[in-house]
Amino acid sequence: MAGRSDTLMTLWSGRLEGGPAAELWAFTASLSVDRRMASDDVAGSRAHVRGLARGGLLTEDDAAALLAALDTVDGELAAGTFVFTATDEDVHTAVERRVTELAGPAGGRLHTGRSRNDQVATDLRLWAKRELAGVAMRVVALQEVLLERAEVAGETYLPGYTHLQRAQPVLLAHHLLAHGWALARDVDRLVDTRRRLDVSPLGAGALAGSSLPLDPVATAADLGFAAAFDNSLDAVSDRDFVAEALFDLALLGVHLSRIGEEVVLWSSAEFGFLRLADAWATGSSMLPQKKNPDVAELARGKSGRLIGHLTGLLVTLKGLPLAYNRDLQEDKEPLFDAVEQVNLALAAVVGLLATAEFDSARMEAAADEPETAAAAVDLAEWLVAAGMPFRDAHHVVAGLVRESSDGAASLAELVAAHPQLGPDATGLLAPGAAVRRRTTAGGAGPAPVAVELGTFAERLRLDRTRLGG
Repeated sequence: MAGRSDTLMTLWSGRLEGGPAAELWAFTASLSVDRRMASDDVAGSRAHVRGLARGGLLTEDDAAALLAALDTVDGELAAGTFVFTATDEDVHTAVERRVTELAGPAGGRLHTGRSRNDQVATDLRLWAKRELAGVAMRVVALQEVLLERAEVAGETYLPGYTHLQRAQPVLLAHHLLAHGWALARDVDRLVDTRRRLDVSPLGAGALAGSSLPLDPVATAADLGFAAAFDNSLDAVSDRDFVAEALFDLALLGVHLSRIGEEVVLWSSAEFGFLRLADAWATGSSMLPQKKNPDVAELARGKSGRLIGHLTGLLVTLKGLPLAYNRDLQEDKEPLFDAVEQVNLALAAVVGLLATAEFDSARMEAAADEPETAAAAVDLAEWLVAAGMPFRDAHHVVAGLVRESSDGAASLAELVAAHPQLGPDATGLLAPGAAVRRRTTAGGAGPAPVAVELGTFAERLRLDRTRLGG
């Protein structure tokens, strides 16, 4: 038979006779997960105490005792000396228990006008607001590495790819900044998510507010939130911000995965575009010659984990009626893990890219190989400039490329012999000529990339400013 514990005391024990079953406790307790919100719970409790005092619900002495106890708890948490016990169901129970030990009877007033429903929602918003800002700053740090490597790359070029087939040469700087601009959208999404979650649920109670003289707007301001809730039912049940954050982190993970995939390819002997620093590679337990891009592979692999967290939470949320349901306990573990994994990945990818060595000679040789016909579109545009419709020009050049690939003659020889191209057009096939001809704004040639570098640097400066760093 299931065991029943009469020693476990809960915030709700007055309604039920005896203690909860041990198996129920093991299944429902969340302290192992939510304890990382302890400092946020203390912050919310401080604001709540001040609100109770403003409403005349606490004497000056009781308020002082509670605030002093909360200060002690905060210090113990920071020092790592706070002792969690087997009777702590969650972080809220643990903090209230310790406050009561320190403050005596005044501790019994801490939960006045408050439910764990609005309490946990407040804690999680405080945690997410802080942690998402930290993720955004780490993204900017990665962008700064990409910018630095792009600036140093100068006019090094490599094949640009579509369908993983060589298409047109692009500057290495342009390629690196392509990842940088994708990450800039990640920063935007994180900032927007923080803006939308910057609403305090404290004062919504279990679901309907309170009959006590509380002021949720003043408490929201006390906690540094931009606003207080408008609807108490929505305040305690809303986890849109968790889903949004998980989406932001999943898409950021996808962008890191794409970087990882390219590092895996570029560091292979088949590509040879990049060499990993020894400190950022691993070896093989069996093959002595191996130098493996494990950081890149894990950046790629962990994206599946992040996507799983998002889809798991959405499935949890999709069937819930208003307002709070215990299912919502499942919101924190995926969010906490996603933030942790993304932070680890960002730090590792920063180190990987900052120390990697690009082989410019190998890149440029690959871009200039005649067999790839990387300048084919330039030949077509030469004909367009002479008045030929593009579709006809495309057909002409495609035919020359086909003849060249059949071994009849080199592409340069065929171009020189063609009546509408001729010897002057063969200059388009010279090494580096194709990338230098990319002159349109936002393009991959030296002139537009010089502008892009300045634009990107200014974007990073603005992002650091708006993130407060």
